Amino acid sequence: MKVVVLTGGTSSERDVALASGLQVARALRERRHTVSVVDLAAGFVPPEHEAALLPGGVGRKPPPLERLRELERGMLGSGLGEIPAVRRADVLFLGLHGGRGEDGTVQAILDLFGIPYTGSGHLASALAMDKDISKRVVRDHGIASPAWLMAPVTAVRVKAAVGFPSIVKPSKQGSSVGMSLVSRGRDLAKALTLASRYDDEVMVERYVDGREFTVGILGDSALPVVEIRPKHKLFDYECKYTPGMAEELAPAPIDRDLAATLQDAALRVHRALKLRGYSRIDFRADGDGEIFFLEANTLPGLTANSLIPKAARAAGMSFPVLCETICRLALGSRGTKR
Repeated sequence: MKVVVLTGGTSSERDVALASGLQVARALRERRHTVSVVDLAAGFVPPEHEAALLPGGVGRKPPPLERLRELERGMLGSGLGEIPAVRRADVLFLGLHGGRGEDGTVQAILDLFGIPYTGSGHLASALAMDKDISKRVVRDHGIASPAWLMAPVTAVRVKAAVGFPSIVKPSKQGSSVGMSLVSRGRDLAKALTLASRYDDEVMVERYVDGREFTVGILGDSALPVVEIRPKHKLFDYECKYTPGMAEELAPAPIDRDLAATLQDAALRVHRALKLRGYSRIDFRADGDGEIFFLEANTLPGLTANSLIPKAARAAGMSFPVLCETICRLALGSRGTKR
């Protein structure tokens, strides 16, 4: 296959996207595919310059907003279809996270050009990216989700409807960027201010005390459940991307009934939101074993040590084969060599 890995971009998850995109490119080359890399913020990246895209790896914090605003000036839009490597590609592998790369914007542009790409379509991407809308859809399909409110809110209203501790987070962000755990009403305003730096809509959600799980979906099947045990109380940006800051156990050390319940719920979420190809669905389980849907990730992290690759490895699938399978799902020809 001729594959273009589209990565980078200008969201707060730019570094994560670059880490995923560069590792996906290497993995597909291992499978002897012809791979080009395109940075959504800068255009075609010659192979000899790929390593310079992310020389220090993913840091403990997301890139500064000022730097991301500078990159916006070079953001590719309709010009994406004019890049020769893109025009020649069999499929675009979306190694993007957050922002326009995950909210349906890029997907809609590619649909207009008729270019096959990995992951969900533009409508499903937009639905899943909006935590408020996705929770409403999932709730209407009979799957529990923690109680939530959308800002503006007061501490009195939060205490009555959601309770403390609560999670305050941007409604359309990923990687826990701008997220806070608020234990007291007097800390609410500060958390709302932080979250509003990253999105114009902010969610306040009940914190479910318990265990955190995630389930990857590949095609029409659920991968083994992964349990996440962060060093912090929340699985925040630092815990996600700093080695040693979280245990990620694949398969999760849980009984078959709970594993089956989580996998079934993940498939139901995937279908309710009309996702396709692959996704990752996040849950928490309380002390009584009741599970709660948190969010759906249409373009989850894809470094070799990310959650879906770990789940795939637990199912006997290597990272290069996983990346190739995602491409073939996008083409609708899983077993065909191209």
